[in-house]
Amino acid sequence: MNAHPLFPQMTRRRLLVSALLVAGCMSLPLESVYAQASVRGGSANLAMIGELQSMDPMTTPTDLVGTVMQHVYEPLYTFDGQWNIQPMLADTMPAISADGKTYTIALRQGVKFHNGKDMSADDVVASLKRWMAVSARGKAVGQVVTSIAAQGPLTVEIQLKTIYAPLLAHLAMPSGMAGIMPKEAIATPLTDIVGTGPYKLKERKPDQYTVFVRFDEYAARSEPASGYAGKREALLDELRFVPVPNATTRLEGALAGQFHYADLLQVESMGRLEKAGPAVVPILTQNFGFPYIVFNTKEGVLASQPMRQAVQTAMGEAEMLMAGFGDPRFFTAEPNFFPKDTPFYSDAGAALYNQKNPKLSKEQAGKAGYKDEPVRIMVSRQYEFHYNMALVMAEHLKRAGFKTDLMVVDWATLVQRRNDPKLWDIYVTHSGLFPEPMLSPPQLGEGAPGWWETDTKKAVLAAFNSEPDVAKRGPLWGPVQELVYQEVPFVEVGRFNGLSARSAKLQGYTPATWPFFWNTSLAQ
Repeated sequence: MNAHPLFPQMTRRRLLVSALLVAGCMSLPLESVYAQASVRGGSANLAMIGELQSMDPMTTPTDLVGTVMQHVYEPLYTFDGQWNIQPMLADTMPAISADGKTYTIALRQGVKFHNGKDMSADDVVASLKRWMAVSARGKAVGQVVTSIAAQGPLTVEIQLKTIYAPLLAHLAMPSGMAGIMPKEAIATPLTDIVGTGPYKLKERKPDQYTVFVRFDEYAARSEPASGYAGKREALLDELRFVPVPNATTRLEGALAGQFHYADLLQVESMGRLEKAGPAVVPILTQNFGFPYIVFNTKEGVLASQPMRQAVQTAMGEAEMLMAGFGDPRFFTAEPNFFPKDTPFYSDAGAALYNQKNPKLSKEQAGKAGYKDEPVRIMVSRQYEFHYNMALVMAEHLKRAGFKTDLMVVDWATLVQRRNDPKLWDIYVTHSGLFPEPMLSPPQLGEGAPGWWETDTKKAVLAAFNSEPDVAKRGPLWGPVQELVYQEVPFVEVGRFNGLSARSAKLQGYTPATWPFFWNTSLAQ
């Protein structure tokens, strides 16, 4: 197989140490354009898609929480500009035993928490144990972990039941982050927001703003900045994250100079951004992510697999993408979860994608015992493309004889309600597109909303995750993708490009899946 530009070739040893994570999923590599800027000071106003559902980085996989809280909390490992895994709070890459089941992690010396305490192995062990208890991603990792223990003041040892290729990738993710916190601050819910990051919490007023200020005792790495890895410097005095649920309001604020950054704009905004002059810079991120539709497999009308198959048969994913993004340049309608010429490309299940067959769907629903129960579709307009796709999906279901109940709520409410299986049958969401399949969607893990837990899932994922050789692991993704199409815990609609905008005054900004604002400054 020729190397795909998003998956550069690497040695087998490097692939093993990096948990096989070797890719970029954006128009340009995630290389930092940060230069050693001398400009310090100022406050950046950052318009985000809504209010934070939580300030706890572990308890939710939402990108919004991961984006904001990565400035406060840090993981042991992170991703560089080519999506390779690099150490962050860990001092180096782990020492891995010959059987692949023991990871020995040396920690950095002199890392301080925001409360002035030095980070120790005990803090890391306590944090990782909490992560495995409260995070869907952590729970998945916990299934293969035998023990986590301190081996001295700055060494942590993780013992696994079996080889688990995605381990370091999970530890590196900003969303659902395995963020390290002082053991004495650990509680559920968190009351003390104390991390090791370049910024610390100053003030939060729900639905108005969340303000972080520079942490003057921050212990930065010495390596050059690259992606999320390397040196992080808090050049700005203050980061002010402002919830702005309406995409048009975010756009207008960016054009007026009110916001230095506006996240996730509607694609039709590109024309206005291009005509706005040099003061505003559009940011187009190729293969930013994928929309997907989550099914409630635990309770309700779609708990039955045949019923979920009937709904999938009715759907027309290509029309949903057109409704969501309006221009074919901004989306790709394909059945494969990963692009061609990448290690995990597969056409398994392709015949079940974009069927748009109301007649067959109605027949399948009748055989499954459908009795005109409403299919409750939960969606938020804070992501306008979610809402537009839901409208088309609901129309497809109606054509197949389903009754639908479109429940439009704000994003924070959706995130809360999706944890209760009695309140919904379908919800609409999206994820970033990552090179390690187990990173997303969280339904591939344990305990995520939708509650997909079957013996067949366990079997195919056990085979996939226990193979460290990427040449052998790649083909093992096909059975996983096939099973998703057969058991229908979720439907991947396609892939899309993301659009955001920044002020030209915001310098050193690096386009990223989870936008970050260390190493950025404001022009005087």
